[in-house]
Amino acid sequence: MNYLIVFLGAGIGGAGRHGVNVLAARLFGTAFPAGTLVINVLGCLMIGIVAGIFAFRGHLPQEMRLFLTTGILGGFTTFSAFSLDAALLWERGEAGLAALYVGGSLVLSLVAVAAGLALTRTMLAGGVV
Repeated sequence: MNYLIVFLGAGIGGAGRHGVNVLAARLFGTAFPAGTLVINVLGCLMIGIVAGIFAFRGHLPQEMRLFLTTGILGGFTTFSAFSLDAALLWERGEAGLAALYVGGSLVLSLVAVAAGLALTRTMLAGGVV
């Protein structure tokens, strides 16, 4: 049942992400990824609000947390989950781990994208794909 809850929420979040991207492209053009910036900031604000509600009103059902955070906000942006994880490490007094997590996520993610592009370019040039 939890997978269904997450699945439904992710669909809503993904549709919302698409809507924000379309609107931002119409309003600001496509030269700068304004839609992604808005999505990431809005998603972080929302996960902060949701996490705060669950922290201070802990009696809410786990299914609601899954639907809102992993589902809707996970479908909308995973940057919000990343930011919450980094903030929680910082709040627990683990500044070094928070910095390692943020730096490692940024560097490794950029390296992974570059590697994926290079691998695809190589495969397409060699006729593998």
